[in-house]
Formats: sequence, C-alpha cells, structure tokens
Amino acid sequence: MRLTKPSAFQAVTDSFHRAADQLGLNDSTRELLSGTYREIRVQVPVRTADNSTRIVYGYRVQHNGARGPYKGGVRYHQDADLDEVRALASLMTWKTALVDVPFGGAKGGVQVDPATLPGAELERLTRRYLSQVSYVIGERRDIMAPDMNTSAQTMAWMMDEYGRKSGHTPAIVTGKPVELGGSHGRAAATGRGTVMILEQVAAHRGWDAAETTVAIQGYGNVGSWAARLAAAEGFRVVAVSDVRGGIYAPGGLDLDAVDTHVRESGSVVGTPGTDFIDNDELLTLDVTVLIPAALGEAIRSDNADQIRARLVLEAANHPVTPAADDILADRGIEVQPDILVNAGGVTVSYFEWTQNLQEFKWTEEQVNEQLRRHMVAAYTAVKERAAAAGNITPRQAAFQIGVERVASAAKLRGYL
Repeated sequence: MRLTKPSAFQAVTDSFHRAADQLGLNDSTRELLSGTYREIRVQVPVRTADNSTRIVYGYRVQHNGARGPYKGGVRYHQDADLDEVRALASLMTWKTALVDVPFGGAKGGVQVDPATLPGAELERLTRRYLSQVSYVIGERRDIMAPDMNTSAQTMAWMMDEYGRKSGHTPAIVTGKPVELGGSHGRAAATGRGTVMILEQVAAHRGWDAAETTVAIQGYGNVGSWAARLAAAEGFRVVAVSDVRGGIYAPGGLDLDAVDTHVRESGSVVGTPGTDFIDNDELLTLDVTVLIPAALGEAIRSDNADQIRARLVLEAANHPVTPAADDILADRGIEVQPDILVNAGGVTVSYFEWTQNLQEFKWTEEQVNEQLRRHMVAAYTAVKERAAAAGNITPRQAAFQIGVERVASAAKLRGYL
C-alpha cells in the first residue's frame, strides 16, 4: 500500500539528474534545465445551465524553450494540479529533443471532470481557459494540443477563440479536425509511434510477431490505436482495459468485436468471448509486451516485482515510477521510456504545425513515412547510446540524448 504519493515533478526530475550526473553537467546548467521558465494558474469561471457560476482552476507551464516554441497538450482531469503539469511539461522538453523536432516543452491542465459538464458548458470552459492564457501562447510562442479528456473538437474551439482576436491562426493548436487544418494521421500518431517502437524492439530481439503477446492498459485514443495497429502487424493482442476493467483472450482479441462493444456499451468489459480481468491483473499477465497507456504511476514499487512481461512500452506519460524502474531493471525487464514511445503524437503535431504555417497539406502516406523516420532514428540513437555505455537503461540513454541536445541549444543561445 502506498502511504504517500511522491511528487510527479520530483520523479521526472530524478531521471534528469541521473542524466546530468552521467553527462557531467555543471550546477548552473542543472538549475537552468531542471526548473520551469513560466508557470500560470488561472481562475476559469463557467456559467452553468442553472445560471450559476462555477469556478475551476487551470494551468499552463512552460518548461524550456531553448530549442524552439513551447509545445504541449492540455488535459482536463479532476486531479490535474500544478505539480503534474510541471512534470508533463518537463517530459515534453526531453521528448521533443529526443525525436529532434524544434520545440520546447510545455503542458496545460484544467482541474475538472469533463463528464460533469454538458457540451455547452464544456465549450464555454474551453474558450474561457484559452482566453485566460492567451497572452503567453502563439503560433511561434506556445502551441497547444489534445491530451487526456480533450479532443480535436476541443482544439477547434481553442483555435476559433484565439482567432477572434488574432485572425486566421490555425497553427496555434495541433490535433485539430482535418477540416480545420488538422493533419492526416494525427489521431493515430501516438499509437502508431508506439507500434513502430514495438516493431524495432521485436526485430532487434528476433521475436516472431505471431508469437509475441501484447497486453494494453488503457483503451482510449492511444491504447485503441496501438491495439489495432499492433494486430495489423501480426502481433497477438490478448488483453486491453479501460476504467471499468479489462478483458483477456489468450488466443488473441477480436478487436472489431471489441470496438463494436465499446460503441454500444461505452466499455471493453463484457465483449463476447473474453474473460474479465481488473487493471491490476492486466499489469501482471504473463505476456511478452506490456503497454501502459492510461494514467501515470501504474507500475510502482509495490507491484513491479509482479510484472511478468519481457518488455514494457510506456505509451502513457510517467507510468513507471523511479523505484519501480530500478526494480524492473534489476529483474532484466526492458523498459522503453515514455519520451521515446509516445513521441509519435508530438512528432505529427510538428508536421501539422509545419503544414499550417506553409498552408500546404501532406498526404497520410507522407505523414506516416516521416513519422517512421523520426521514430526509428530516435530508437536507434537510444539503442546505440545504451550499447556504447554498456551499463545504462534505455530511459537513461534517452534522457542523456534529450538533455544533451537542450543543453547544447541553451549554450549556443548564450544562456550558459
């Protein structure tokens, strides 16, 4: 049982400091790169259907912009707080550097359960939040994107609200509907990038896809796309889950049946021909690959010794705590880190941003081809860095690369 919840930002910063130690960074560089540049907390008043006013709180954190404009999603969740948003903003800094897209790291959050808001109230909240933080964002300053419980529709409202004062500025957000300047391939990008890393590891290890079993915690946008795309590449997806629980079929799930059941019932639970499991059971299944694609801190010191997968792919942000990471490493379980595995989303967001600035749309084939180029290059860099060092994990190698690139940019700008 966890008696206290560690700070998410402290946990992420722990990975930074390990990389800083290994790279021999001096104190001023550590201070510049570990802290946040700007943090905003705003009140977001929302007029409700009964003509009362509800006050919720929103955040925007800009972590580091040495490599380019700030970039990061906005999540709506009742537990969103400044510490979580700080942690996610810092992850974006290292993630964008690792996959070599010219952005810095940022993140936003609104402390609200969107399920409690009717559609009209959700739109009003979105527009008000955007208005409250509009003075620190811009097409070449800070670009927003969808995250947990936000969507292409959320981005459409944000783009429209920002455009009321600034005119036609589609590059202010990414992850928009294609009809409003969104990119082909963006919806699937994070899941697709996850599967690209799965393919790379499987090829490196000589695994046969048909014999490689996969369990995915989370069946939202990322998890569902990862499941479908992994199955399309021949991997055997045997378990998926959502907030209500999970389903298991050792011979492989019929994902068409799963998707049909989700549309009809709102959950994967109860899909015909599957056994019910809870989310904790899913994490400890005897499978080849475990993909946490839900909330953070799913794998902790109190359950890491029960993980039986040979490979963990972090499709969620920060799903493995530092203590659990050490336990898994000691047990010989490979963990490919979030700043690599789920970087497909921000990579295609970069493509969308570029298309918007140029007013020139790419085909989905072009998007996927360029995504593969970035993901494979990043994976190869991590693999080669880890192999050269001989005694570091993929996470440590990934952070070394990201931190090194940001430190170099900061030095060239004259910050250090």
